[in-house]
Amino acid sequence: MLLLLLGIILLHIAGLVLLFVSTIVSVWTSGETSTADLWINCTTTNAGYHCDPASAGEWIQAVQALMILSIIFSCLSLLLFFCQLFTLQKGGRFFLTGTFQILASLFVMSGAIIYTVMSPQWVPETEAFGYSYILAWVAFPLALISGLIYVILRKRE
Repeated sequence: MLLLLLGIILLHIAGLVLLFVSTIVSVWTSGETSTADLWINCTTTNAGYHCDPASAGEWIQAVQALMILSIIFSCLSLLLFFCQLFTLQKGGRFFLTGTFQILASLFVMSGAIIYTVMSPQWVPETEAFGYSYILAWVAFPLALISGLIYVILRKRE
């Protein structure tokens, strides 16, 4: 049972780290001379390195909000798990923890889908999706799987 709990906690923390990295790091799209993310767009020219705030409209703000919400809900889910671990009755299920984690996964999925659909209008075709974008997509199934495990998990002594 202890190994199972450790595995679930490690899965949750791995997903949380991926969420943090994908939200913070500036490589949602990358090209030879530029990178862009949810917050800033940077280009390299002969004059140096120039960064502008990402202001492509409401859709980028929606992606920003959804990624932040996914981090908040995942952190709350981890906190709730530890609280429920010590207060939940024997045989009880971690429904609240699982619900928060599943919501976090849905938020990150929604943010990544919005970015995928709307970025062709904003990102030049010479650029490709970067590793932060891929990490967001990897964080989605990790959060979803850990949320489903929390819902199925029963507390034992």
